[in-house]
Amino acid sequence: MSLRIGRRRSPASLAIGVAAWSLLAAPGLTGSAAFAVTQCGMSPAREAFDVQGLKSELMVTALSCGEQDRYNAFVAKFKPGLNDEEAALKRYFATSYGRSAQREHDDYITQLANVQSERGLAAGTSFCQQRVSMFDEVLALDTPADLGGYAEGKDIVQPATYETCAAPEPVSHPGRVRHIRSSRSRHKA
Repeated sequence: MSLRIGRRRSPASLAIGVAAWSLLAAPGLTGSAAFAVTQCGMSPAREAFDVQGLKSELMVTALSCGEQDRYNAFVAKFKPGLNDEEAALKRYFATSYGRSAQREHDDYITQLANVQSERGLAAGTSFCQQRVSMFDEVLALDTPADLGGYAEGKDIVQPATYETCAAPEPVSHPGRVRHIRSSRSRHKA
């Protein structure tokens, strides 16, 4: 089962879709752990999605639990790596969606935050107890390169499944070939 990220959905249908996908994909697996059932290992695009999911999860946690200073410390510590992952994500969307890449990327970011916020609301008061410790874990990482592996191991919810073994190759549309007949072929004697 594969859903396109850019498909517009209401928050309720997103939550239902994510829940249904999680149940169908592999019992007991959610978020990036569920993607381990795919046969391709870690690709740059998959790592970019995992890190973006982590960044969004930490942002939602910071806003919901009053941890903005810790979120800012996370961004400051890992800024070069976060920028690299964002560039990889943009390349994925550009390659996958062409002219609508920015719109699809924006939709993904919005849907990601919505799904993660809904999860926080559903967890109620236990959300902060469960998630604030992620700041300690992340800030203990040594380098931005460690973020991908850390994010892959967490139960971070994504708004849809994505195929990230490799983004599709850009479609090459060869220029229109104009055939010009020579004046000799048109005026046969």
